[in-house]
Order: sequence, then structure tokens, then C-alpha cells
Amino acid sequence: MNCVIVDHDAGARARLVQLAGLAEGLCIEAEYGTAAEAYQYCCDRSVDLLLLDIGTPDMSGLELGRMLKETATQIIFMTVKKDYAAEAFDLNAVDYLLKPVEQGRFLRAIDKVRGQMVRRKDAAVLADEDCIFIRDCSVLRRLRFDDILFAEATGDYVKLYTRERNYSVHITFKAAEQRLPGGRFVRVHRSFIVALDKIDSLQDGGIFIGSKFVPVADTYRRALNQRIRVI
Repeated sequence: MNCVIVDHDAGARARLVQLAGLAEGLCIEAEYGTAAEAYQYCCDRSVDLLLLDIGTPDMSGLELGRMLKETATQIIFMTVKKDYAAEAFDLNAVDYLLKPVEQGRFLRAIDKVRGQMVRRKDAAVLADEDCIFIRDCSVLRRLRFDDILFAEATGDYVKLYTRERNYSVHITFKAAEQRLPGGRFVRVHRSFIVALDKIDSLQDGGIFIGSKFVPVADTYRRALNQRIRVI
């Protein structure tokens, strides 16, 4: 697992290099004192993990986190303050460490990153343009996009509904949305994505797919109407 350290404090960077040496399989590929330099590096290369200080001088670590939010790079934020924790986790940070970073706390955060990487690989591996593979208990099962009726966010899982059965997949809703082809699926609610060609009817407040009701939020209604060509 490759890693980039971003911290304006050279002493803090040295401490992170020392801690990284205790984490098996973690390779520090670069160190930067500014977020702008790190951003350029991440644009040019695939980065598994950023150890990112929030208080970088040119742009904040949170700003860099926003710029990388749609990428596969995972982020552990670091700061001397607790104030930014909520915003950090809104950016899908894996963890949030207070400085000075303690060894045990650091190693637990790295374990979280490893777990996330395993779940990402297991949850949905694209095989071709027509299907995904999902983890169903101990089996990787092929699931055709054409068989999916809709997806629902349920805590740390996404439930995929088909006519035969449902599958609960350990994946973020954002990641599931990225894996479902946009030409076939549309988001209609903060917790629901539906297959356009499976919609049977629309009523005030929602959609029916067969006998199943899916709510439609007002913020998504206009985009949905455009996609299904309401006249």
C-alpha cells in the first residue's frame, strides 16, 4: 500500500515516517510540506493513502480532501484540534488523528485503511459492461445490471434488489453509485438509486417498481423527470 505524507512540519513528517515503518506493507512514496504539491502528485499517480495535515499553509488539508473526494485515494487527517472531525468525516476520511500521533492509534488507523481496501475489492469488481461481481457470503457472485431493480443505502451496507432476491453489500452508497452505469440508473433520493427501465409508475412522493415503492426526494425530481422524458 503506497502512501504520501502531507505536513508543513518537518518534524511531524519524520514522526510519521517512523510510525509507517512499524506498519507492515506501508510504503512512503513521497513527502510534501504543502497541499498543492501533494495534489499535483496525486493527479499524476495512483495514491492509496494520504496522511494529511489539516493545517497546511497554502490550502488546507480539508480543501485537498474535497478535491480528491471522487478519487480512490483514502485519507487519514491529522490535526492538533478536534474542531474539524465532523467535516473530515463528511469527506469520507478513514480516520482523524490528533497530534502528536500515538503509535497505537496510528496502527489502528492503518488497519482501517486495509479493511476499506479489502471491502472495495470484494464488494464490486467490474467484469464487463453488463455486470458486476458482488460478495455474497464467501462467494463472489455475478450480478447482471439488467437484473437490478434498485439500490438502497442501509447503514454501512447497500442493498441491491432483484426480482428473485436481495443482496446486502458492504460498500458506501457513493461507491455503489459510481459502479452502477449512469445511463441505466438514476439517483432519486439520498438513500435510493433506481434502474430507469424498471420504473412502472410515478405518483406523488415516489416510484413504483412492481409492487415496491421507492421514495423520490424533491431535490432529485427534476433530474428524474428529464431522464424519463415526462411530457
